[in-house]
Amino acid sequence: MTDWNKSDWRNKPRVQMPDYTDAAALAAVEEKLGSYPPLVFAGEARRLRAELADVSRGDAFLLQGGDCAESFAAFQADPIRDTFKVMLQMAMVLTYGAKVPVVKVGRMAGQFAKPRSAPTEVVDGVELPSYRGDIINDLEFTPESRIPNPEKMLQAYTQAAGTLNLLRAFSTGGYADVHQVHGWTLGFTGAPEAAKYREMAERISDTLDFMQAAGMTSDNNHELQTVDFYTSHEALLLEYEEALTRIDSTSGKWLAGSGHMIWIGDRTRQPDGAHVEFCSGVQNPIGLKCGPTMTTGHLKALMHKLNPENEAGRLTLIARFGAGTVGEHLPRLIKAVEEEGANVVWTCDPMHGNTIKSSSGYKTRPFESVLREVREFFGVHNAEGTVPGGVHFEMTGADVTECTGGVRAVTDEDLGSRYHTACDPRLNASQSLELAFLVAEELSARRAKVQAAKTA
Repeated sequence: MTDWNKSDWRNKPRVQMPDYTDAAALAAVEEKLGSYPPLVFAGEARRLRAELADVSRGDAFLLQGGDCAESFAAFQADPIRDTFKVMLQMAMVLTYGAKVPVVKVGRMAGQFAKPRSAPTEVVDGVELPSYRGDIINDLEFTPESRIPNPEKMLQAYTQAAGTLNLLRAFSTGGYADVHQVHGWTLGFTGAPEAAKYREMAERISDTLDFMQAAGMTSDNNHELQTVDFYTSHEALLLEYEEALTRIDSTSGKWLAGSGHMIWIGDRTRQPDGAHVEFCSGVQNPIGLKCGPTMTTGHLKALMHKLNPENEAGRLTLIARFGAGTVGEHLPRLIKAVEEEGANVVWTCDPMHGNTIKSSSGYKTRPFESVLREVREFFGVHNAEGTVPGGVHFEMTGADVTECTGGVRAVTDEDLGSRYHTACDPRLNASQSLELAFLVAEELSARRAKVQAAKTA
């Protein structure tokens, strides 16, 4: 798109974005951010697009996961390490089930802004603007805290840079060694309540033992020690996104330098809106949340706008409907994609459609509902003969109690003990890994059916 400019979104209708009261302060922050180095590089984004092209064909599988909204107050090395660690464990289990590479994309180093269902909230009769994420305002319920502050973009940049630095060190410094990762997983399956996953874990152990006996060890195989790990976030605060957008000297194309992959939320996907306009012009892989209100006409218009050249790996459709309703909505959207002959990655976000209020008053997500939506997603794709390309979870490596269920059986009464999220409930480490085992079973069954069909 040669005539596109990174500020074109300013001429389009904008939603879910703050109105800054101090225009001079905002301009100063944008200018300063514009002088900073990009957080990611064009070659990394191109590599991710190539790997997502493999996902679209069924030759790889996408695992996307991380925080609902990253917190400035909770910014420490250990939480980053723990989430990275669980994602590596999940990826290993999924690789074994799917027998294809797993593309690992964290909701990290940029997931600071959140859309809200209402512009204000009321507490004890007091109405204030909604909390929109640490990059915009503060969680504390005071008039001063809820005023959008552009200076917070600079803190977001600093935290994203520190997070990326640590992730790159973990990815290449030996922490991601395949044998170490599997050792962590054996710790999970060694617990009595996780015994049903022990058989698959033992099969993975046998595979690693065979590889070592055949001479494929970490000492002589660099790929067993390192991983490619990418970052992603919702591109919601467009002033921040524009300030970090640069021309790639190699290709001459624009790159959103805030993260490897950016996505458009279900509330900001208007085909003529500011967010779609911005994402249409950058070369990064783009995600598009598809909820129950997505019409086939809108989806077709969005595919043409966001991927006019129909490039494989460019566009990922993130289905988020809610357990029990996938069969009502997903087939018609698949049909729209097939009618256009569009190259897309289909992935399942089973979190956002399954949020409820528990009997104890906490917002939560039942593990069984999350699992049910994933299974319905696979079931529809199996019936349609299309590729279920990945899963997208809000999760953490911490031992929180925010979602109910799982083998460790978090109950409504448990939620208050370690409910730490600033926004939406997340799967904890145990629930995340359990879900990976269950998805791996789905992938293994699907692979067996595909193989049987080829030999029939």
